[in-house]
Amino acid sequence: MNLRNIAILLTTCAVLAGIAWNGYQLRLAPNVQPLKLIGEGVEQLPDFSFPDVDGNKRDKSEWNGRVLVLNFWATWCPPCREEMPLFVELQKQYAGENVQFVSIAIDEPNLVRDFYDVYGINFPTLIGGMEAIKLANVLGNRFDSLPFTAIFDRTGKRHYIQAGQIDRETLVQQISTLLSQI
Repeated sequence: MNLRNIAILLTTCAVLAGIAWNGYQLRLAPNVQPLKLIGEGVEQLPDFSFPDVDGNKRDKSEWNGRVLVLNFWATWCPPCREEMPLFVELQKQYAGENVQFVSIAIDEPNLVRDFYDVYGINFPTLIGGMEAIKLANVLGNRFDSLPFTAIFDRTGKRHYIQAGQIDRETLVQQISTLLSQI
């Protein structure tokens, strides 16, 4: 056996021993739970106000009595941009049913204004900055993930939260559940 073959054999044995040891250690390890990106958050939507894209102060109380879909996002966030047309479509679909979408941007006002115009956004878009991040944390966004969506019933009680891009099926299901409640 030449020196090269011996080196290959020793390397292979070392790799196999490492794999076996790792498997043994995993069996001994306690049952580890996957990391949750969302926490419990508050049950009731707290008061908040932020300026909209035109600089007008908007207050949470404007949407009292409606199913409220809050979406935290940024123009530099690809999944945020991908889900925005869905929000525009569903705001139009549910407009007569007391459902209100409100987006809260963690971004510069001029960038948000350009985005707002390009996508034809048909719901209030607020400029939140660091205060919006704090609000998202209070609502259950433990790791400042974007996008982050929180859905509240007509009384402001939290119904659903999701870190990351939300899909049509989930959003429609959550809204429909709230609309079916009297």
